[in-house]
Amino acid sequence: MARRPLPRILSNGGAQLARSRELARTAAYSATDVLHPLITITRGLRRLASAGWRRWAETPKDRRGALLFVVASMILAVALMPYGPLLAAITLMTAAAWQGRDRAPSAPEGPDGPQAQRLKSLYEALVPYFSTAEDPAPLYTHGGEWEKAFPCHEFDATGRIAHLVVGYPAYFPDGEAEARARIEHLLAAKSGRGREYHFVWDEEGNELTLDVLPPLPTDICAQRFVTAPGEIVLGFTDPIRVQRTLPLTHGTEHRDVPPVVWRTGIRSTEPHLLALGQPGSGTSSLVRSIALQALQQGDVLIVDGGGTGEYACLTGRDGVLAVECGPAGALASLEWAAHETERRLIAANRAHQAGHPPPDDTRRPLWILLDRPSAFTHLAAADGRKDPQSLLQVPLRHGRPANVTVVVADQLDSLDALSDAVRQHTRARVVLGPATAEQVRTVLGAPPHTTPVDTVPPGRGYARLGTGPVHRLQVPAAPNPYDDATAETHRQAVLRLLPPRATPADAETEARQEPAQAEPILVEPIPMEPVPVQAEPVSTVVEGVPAGGGAAPAVAKSVPALAKPAPAGTKSVAVVARPVPALVEGASFEAEPEPAEAGAVPAETRSVPAETAATEPS
Repeated sequence: MARRPLPRILSNGGAQLARSRELARTAAYSATDVLHPLITITRGLRRLASAGWRRWAETPKDRRGALLFVVASMILAVALMPYGPLLAAITLMTAAAWQGRDRAPSAPEGPDGPQAQRLKSLYEALVPYFSTAEDPAPLYTHGGEWEKAFPCHEFDATGRIAHLVVGYPAYFPDGEAEARARIEHLLAAKSGRGREYHFVWDEEGNELTLDVLPPLPTDICAQRFVTAPGEIVLGFTDPIRVQRTLPLTHGTEHRDVPPVVWRTGIRSTEPHLLALGQPGSGTSSLVRSIALQALQQGDVLIVDGGGTGEYACLTGRDGVLAVECGPAGALASLEWAAHETERRLIAANRAHQAGHPPPDDTRRPLWILLDRPSAFTHLAAADGRKDPQSLLQVPLRHGRPANVTVVVADQLDSLDALSDAVRQHTRARVVLGPATAEQVRTVLGAPPHTTPVDTVPPGRGYARLGTGPVHRLQVPAAPNPYDDATAETHRQAVLRLLPPRATPADAETEARQEPAQAEPILVEPIPMEPVPVQAEPVSTVVEGVPAGGGAAPAVAKSVPALAKPAPAGTKSVAVVARPVPALVEGASFEAEPEPAEAGAVPAETRSVPAETAATEPS
């Protein structure tokens, strides 16, 4: 069946509308040019009328009559003069045209002396890079015209370059990273150091656009961000490549800032994160910010290799499984995390095979946060223990389907000390602090589109999620609230985000100091066969066994089997149940005979389960 053609209004309606808009715009421009004198005179008349009205309002009321008489006399004199009204109209139109002229100062056609000298020096510096001896008509020559090479340029209030478009010849290898880096470094040095520049290469048009980026905001504190489940806000960036903004609150001020959002979970393509930086660059603040966001919907396990108490505020909080600072605790916690990942995988696999949804305990996110794990590597090697990083292979490799996320933060010079599993499976990368372009390229896998600077505030750096673009990053301030150097505003912001404590610290201390009172447990009497011994009576005592492992008072109990009259020449033997420090469910204890005098016969022993001993009546 042949397809019917679309109506003409639908097939070429867009072209007709575009043509109509162009015609209307051209007509408007033509009408403006034709009516420009009339528009100028009308504007002047309005300004003259406004000036006359202000003059009348400023005149005192007792003088308004005289002023009105003078104006009326002048009008009458002009009306009685030959050609007076015509001359008055011409004079009024001339004054209106003068008052209605455009008074805006005309922009200079070119840069002034210092600006032109700056552009000329920049042009001369680019000559060795953009010229060859074989070029018959070179664009860049010593002493040439810089106006052709720089078609567009703007300067800021200080006289430095704020925007510049640089044209370059077609034979320049703009596809090579090394050639680009040389040009960018030169432009940044000649345009003014201490600022960050953004470069856009147009290979088709052979043009390079340079823009000066404003500094990122550093006064944003940690707070509840408006994000979906599984989204973590790493920081904030420029609105160049990010089309999304987040509403933020800074005191009484509300503003929208473009964020760098890291998506985690089962469908994430970058399930794990690696953050590197110099000491004091803000990597611990980044990990703390991630922990505060992750605690809203998941559980967190923290391993602090620095040992400075940066995460003491999270100890004992709801959702915080552990905060380990020692090698033994870190090794035990990471071993548990590896087994928990395997358990989640097995449980989810069984549910999928049975056609059921995954269990709830496997869908709750588990976060493993490690700060400076390379510090444990040296300690483990010195003590002959296993490296804790070796236990991260299972969570890193199989963590995404098990809803387990790993975040590793370390110093930039400890990159070689990280294990191969950490370097291979952490596709989301962050570099904080001062770093060279080569260091940023090594960590992120791509060069930044801006020029790194030597002095940056804490939390300032670059981020790259997988194979995406490189973003400038400013981490929200989330310092240690227990640090004396922390500002009060930041301290209160972090304390408001902390979840409540699972067990109060005072109650936990009292529980450790005061053991629970245990009730005595009576043991079933054991019948004994009469043994011919001396006729000296011996008392029978049975000691209770406390359930909690503490000592309990002894309980005396008579044994019915020994109450029968014994034949002559017999002797009773005492049976004592020794107290057991701790009973495990299903365990047994034995009643050991008390040492007797010489000639005594040891009593029979009997195993009594712990549950039976606790439930049988006395």
